[in-house]
Parts: sequence; structure tokens; C-alpha cells
Amino acid sequence: MGIGSGIALFVIGAILVFALNIDTGGYVDLDLIGYILMGAGVVVFLISLILVMRSRRTETVDRTAVDPATGERVTRRSIRDNEPLA
Repeated sequence: MGIGSGIALFVIGAILVFALNIDTGGYVDLDLIGYILMGAGVVVFLISLILVMRSRRTETVDRTAVDPATGERVTRRSIRDNEPLA
């Protein structure tokens, strides 16, 4: 599930709550189902947004060592980008 799924759940729930006026004979409360779907859509959207923002961090690692031949300090930097490929 992703951001689009959260939006879709929210829209389907809003349609059930605000657009449909169907009498089901008291067996099924479409308004309650719509509110539940809207809440689930918001939760899925927020979790997906947090996971997307979390995966865009970069990690930088600096390693310092002494070159045995010359005795100089050598610093190596590696940068890892966690952005997913398109």
C-alpha cells in the first residue's frame, strides 16, 4: 500500500458517507463503514509518507587510515544515498 492507496481509501469512504443515501434496512451502516475507510486512508497515507521521507536520507562515512608506505593519513569518504530509483 502506498500514498495512492491511502487517498483511494479516503475517497471511497467519503463517497460512502457523503454521496450515497441508501437504506440497507438497518443491517449495514454505510456511514460507519465510510468513516472507518476514511480513517484507514489517513493512517495508510501518513505511514506511507513517513516511510518515503525516511528512505531519502543519506549516510556519510569517513574512514581515516595511515598509509604504510608513506606514513600519511588518508581519509576516505563514502556517501550512500537511500533514494529509490525511479
